[in-house]
Amino acid sequence: MQRFKRAGSAMTAAALLTLAVCGLPASNAATAVSAQGATTTSIGFAAASARGEASAPKRCRTDALSAHLGRQDPGAGNVYAPLVLTNTSARTCWVYGFVGLVMFDGNGDALRTRVRRESVRPQRVVLKPNASAHARLHWVMVETGAEKRCPASARLMIIPPDEVAHLEIPFTARACDDGRIDVRPLAPGARP
Repeated sequence: MQRFKRAGSAMTAAALLTLAVCGLPASNAATAVSAQGATTTSIGFAAASARGEASAPKRCRTDALSAHLGRQDPGAGNVYAPLVLTNTSARTCWVYGFVGLVMFDGNGDALRTRVRRESVRPQRVVLKPNASAHARLHWVMVETGAEKRCPASARLMIIPPDEVAHLEIPFTARACDDGRIDVRPLAPGARP
């Protein structure tokens, strides 16, 4: 009888070990395996897998970014400038796509801002700590059509791709054509 109890206990332990290793994600399997006293090979494999998942960069969150407007390049009524986002965190992260923009006047009132995405295919930009990505902005500073006066902005609200939190920077500009700003997707580096 005693022999059957030991055999039953051994089978139960083996079944639990198999379930623990095969039925849980790698990070949990490492914990479950070590609790059962499994071999170093199994633990090393599970731990390496968990480390690989943890080290993959994640999307940059707004609180990990800072923003500034690069040098403005005016000519023939047009202005081009890079909007630079810099990773201020201690971790590598990535950005992908287009920023959202809203202009504000000196009183803090939102101005009509028509953001037009240029037909450039976005790419994922991986940002190590202190690395930057830029989006080229373009706006017209000469009245168009029936416009008599273009609104003057004082600040620019920037919403990074796939985020709801925003950043704000000084932005003294006149964006004519009813507040239109053309924007390209984020690209590597601080300038084009």
